Amino acid sequence: MSTRPESTISSATERLTGVVDLLKNVLAEMEVPSTLHEPLFDGNELKYVTECIETGWVSSVGSFVDRFESMMAEITGAGRAVAIVNGTAALQLALKIVGVQVNDEVLVPALTFIATANAVTYCGAVPHFVDSEYTTLGIDCKKLESYLKEIARVEPDGAYNRLTGRRIRAVLVMHTFGHPVDMDALLEVCAAYRLEVVEDAAEALGSYYKGKHAGTLGRIGAFSFNGNKIVTTGGGGCLVFNNEEDRRLAKHLSTTARRPHRWEYFHDAVGFNFRMPNLNAALGCAQLESLPTFLSRKRELANCYRQKFSQVSGVSFVDEPSFGRSNWWLNAILLDNELAAHRDELLDLTNSSGVMTRPVWTLMHRLPMYENCPRMDLSVAIDLEQRIVNIPSSVSRSPLKKGLTLPS
Repeated sequence: MSTRPESTISSATERLTGVVDLLKNVLAEMEVPSTLHEPLFDGNELKYVTECIETGWVSSVGSFVDRFESMMAEITGAGRAVAIVNGTAALQLALKIVGVQVNDEVLVPALTFIATANAVTYCGAVPHFVDSEYTTLGIDCKKLESYLKEIARVEPDGAYNRLTGRRIRAVLVMHTFGHPVDMDALLEVCAAYRLEVVEDAAEALGSYYKGKHAGTLGRIGAFSFNGNKIVTTGGGGCLVFNNEEDRRLAKHLSTTARRPHRWEYFHDAVGFNFRMPNLNAALGCAQLESLPTFLSRKRELANCYRQKFSQVSGVSFVDEPSFGRSNWWLNAILLDNELAAHRDELLDLTNSSGVMTRPVWTLMHRLPMYENCPRMDLSVAIDLEQRIVNIPSSVSRSPLKKGLTLPS
């Protein structure tokens, strides 16, 4: 039995019902589906994939792989890119290239998708969880700096955790829902503690920090092209680089570290079979051609949400930071403290009404395989976990008018 006054419960339910009605109105007004995020194929996807099938170039060698890498290099401004089989593999390879070794620690946000922490573990390293901040939902750089002053010592060969004795090799920073982290502040901290910076830009294609594309400010940036991303290759990833040596090493290691030769199979390192197939790259090339349209539509939807939620009490729209430009991959709302206890009620109301919503990921330190990993105070991440709700963010317009059927 609830101990809260009946009037309070009723008021909360009324406000949650108002949120559901608002979402339905926005989706109808913007003519977008009520699913959380689905791909849109209205360009050259079929043409390019058919070309792969007709020519037989469907595996990891083909013209579309080269084209996809060139397009990613140009779009991000990095100038160098290597297509990878998926975003998690891209993160793992990036960490290896920057020197992460067995038993090293890598600073990772507790508020992230599981792939960020898993990539560290695949390297034999240890995720060390850090807190987020409210503006970007990403790493709180000031809080991280204060924390490192307490627990880290800097030696000639890098920073070490005084509490565990392990070397802290890198920071794996994730741009949550496409909102860029304050990279200047982060890079300053990392320079002071001699930490490599890898950007998990899986959700941030088309996002910018002070005019620079997300994923290009650290040493290496990793992108994902899963089916729910702003651009999809079905399953795929990509790395972008600031120097040619890293690009060459990534290309070599991702192709089983085989030395180029017309017929000989000689491998000079333990490599990975991480290359993106030409078939997937073909789909990706067509999707990248549509990226400007996707970004424009997503910004239009976000603007509508912002305006509508400004008129609703108890809920705020998660906006882009002043120093960045988001791709608005997933829109999100933040419940006020008094509504936080009703989050699951809102999730049930929306999904039961045909409007797909979801909570943010379970924090990494709550998962059984990571509960004993080192971590700083995570009070903000814990608060955000209780109050974030993602809302429909697809780009497609008028799906029913196109003769398509929305999922039930």
